[in-house]
Amino acid sequence: MTGNLSTSAQLVQDALAELEFSLEVIELPDSTRTAVEAAQAIGCQVGQIVKSLIFKSKRSQRPILVLASGPNRVDERKIESLIGEPLGNANAEFVRQKTGFAIGGVPPVGHRNKLATYIDEDLLLFENVWAAAGTPFAVFQIQSSDLAKITTGQVVDVKKT
Repeated sequence: MTGNLSTSAQLVQDALAELEFSLEVIELPDSTRTAVEAAQAIGCQVGQIVKSLIFKSKRSQRPILVLASGPNRVDERKIESLIGEPLGNANAEFVRQKTGFAIGGVPPVGHRNKLATYIDEDLLLFENVWAAAGTPFAVFQIQSSDLAKITTGQVVDVKKT
């Protein structure tokens, strides 16, 4: 099943296998860089797309991973209250340095460093969701209830209302 994946996608496939999840990373001909592009390429609802957003805590400079449902905007104040400090934006260099992946392909697992992870409760409205798998063309499907298991993330309300 594997072997023909790009290097970054294979890293995600290997990380999933290490976690003992038999999920398959697939690479698509169309970009999955944005939630809308991903939903179109996969043929699912935009809400089933897991957006992996990296923030940087301002004081401690820690990477914070927020897994948000495709159409949702993240309320940074909610994340700040969870981590106890202000958030800053993470630039492309910071994201690659901390995760090992480029923006547009950051997966929920397989990162270079352990990340504090927060999962949008709206993802649990769907039985299955699709997450990035290392490149803007690679994804994998997972039961939404397994996201917290593979990431050790906390399911919270992150949506800006």
